Amino acid sequence: MLLLAAAASGQQPVIVVFGDSLSAGYGLPRGKGWVDLLQQRLQQSGSAYRVVNASISGETTLGGRNRLSGVLSAYRPQIVILELGANDALRGQSLAEARDNLLHMARAAQAAGARVLLLGMRIPPNYGPDYTKKFQAIYAEVARQAKVEYVPFVLQGFAEQREMFQPDGVHPTVEAQAKMLDNVWSKLAPLLTMAG
Repeated sequence: MLLLAAAASGQQPVIVVFGDSLSAGYGLPRGKGWVDLLQQRLQQSGSAYRVVNASISGETTLGGRNRLSGVLSAYRPQIVILELGANDALRGQSLAEARDNLLHMARAAQAAGARVLLLGMRIPPNYGPDYTKKFQAIYAEVARQAKVEYVPFVLQGFAEQREMFQPDGVHPTVEAQAKMLDNVWSKLAPLLTMAG
């Protein structure tokens, strides 16, 4: 119904990708990130959706929480893809606060009429097994509480392959972007149908 309402008003339905450097395309040539590939796939499939990439490298869940309302007001998206949390964990910040911020953002997007897809992340084991496990569990917990769909690990299928990452060992290469999109698409495609 949302898609039909947008079409009736002459507006192109919008998907907002709201994330950090993994979605902002850090270190990649312009137009080569998974978000760019998403727009291409939508166009090729005949979808009317327009993708807005509202991702910022280095963004934390608190930073995202503080700017989300402005993004929702500006674009009035039908779908929000939420990809945040890794920077909180890499800085050793409170996981409880990160969880609360993600939950707040998911619910704020829902309140604005959007469907939400949450993208999960994991961190290297050198942060300690307890912290690493608790961080990974945040996404399932937020997805359950907010009743949203989620991708358990957006780097699934290549996270152990060093050649799929840039020299910093953190950011995926151009070659990895299609794999990231496939991980996202598996859970996004049903939302496109639901929103339509």
